[in-house]
Amino acid sequence: MAVTIRGKLLPLPILQGGMGVGISLDRLAGAVAACGGMGTISTAVGGFLEPDFARDPRGANLRALERQVKQAKAAAKGAGLVAINAMVATTQYADSVRTALRAGVDAVVCGAGLPRDLPGIAAEVPGSDAALAPIVSGGRAAALICKLWDRRYGRVPDFVVLEGPLAGGHLGFSREEAREAQAGHPKPLSNLLREVLEAVAPFQEKYGHDIPVFVAGGVKDGAEMRQYTDQGAAGAQFATRFIATEECDACDGYKQRLLEARPEDITIVQSPVGMPGRALRSPLIRRVEAGAQPKPERCIKCLVPCDYKTTPYCISRALIDARNGDWENGLFFCGTNAGEVSRLSTVREQMDQIMDEWRNAR
Repeated sequence: MAVTIRGKLLPLPILQGGMGVGISLDRLAGAVAACGGMGTISTAVGGFLEPDFARDPRGANLRALERQVKQAKAAAKGAGLVAINAMVATTQYADSVRTALRAGVDAVVCGAGLPRDLPGIAAEVPGSDAALAPIVSGGRAAALICKLWDRRYGRVPDFVVLEGPLAGGHLGFSREEAREAQAGHPKPLSNLLREVLEAVAPFQEKYGHDIPVFVAGGVKDGAEMRQYTDQGAAGAQFATRFIATEECDACDGYKQRLLEARPEDITIVQSPVGMPGRALRSPLIRRVEAGAQPKPERCIKCLVPCDYKTTPYCISRALIDARNGDWENGLFFCGTNAGEVSRLSTVREQMDQIMDEWRNAR
């Protein structure tokens, strides 16, 4: 079931969610795109492996991002699409978007805040025809961004990612809503999908083209994706299941922690971003809960809302530690279904399995 996005063909209706820091870089994104899906590079502190990162983190991040986009595009060989996930809450949000567009990225997906000015930023890069998409938590946010872009820029999103309360990482829901969802009492994703489809419908009619909506957050498998495509979704975004693949950019230690995780190991945390998030209950999280986590000694000013003088830990440092397999000090983001991931596989196996499940769910 191919999807057309801004005139570009996405052969398979599968998006790989952006995961930072360093979990979804060019290797994972390129592999997903090579299979016909949309592979996504996280722009969050992506230059942490650069030799001059400690001295010049901002320069290192942008240099690494440019290289990662180009390498992912080369790996994709024109089969699928390569996107970036740029968090609005990061201090390098606009610079990351410009850098990725100049490098030839196919799509820009933005979350952790509404990307009100994204079309204006994209217009600063002449010749770019990349698709632009917000991550929303419901119909209200979808309607707001469509109205704003329509009025200010004369355009609307090329697609929308609807992320429900069962997602991993940062969530567009309150801590209470996230906990209720994990306890089995969420507002059904089907209801949120209906809201978003209704919100974008007038703008589809006005602009004369579809605005595909992809569901995300707790979509377990291809059979559930079929449920949502039957309800009008264009496809689904998956993230956690791609961590346990050979091509994932995380180290083996992160993957092993995910494979060993049980449902009861997953908890809701309060992130320095100012949003709740879903993660494994690592020793870091237990120390934060107990008020025993030492304050960060250094700040690279990666987040707009973060004050290193009051934040309980440095999220960039914690995510880098997790990527490197440091269970004691890492922040291990994951989705609500992490406890069901039981074996290491490949991206090709995951893509084939999702599509087989989708086709057989009739």
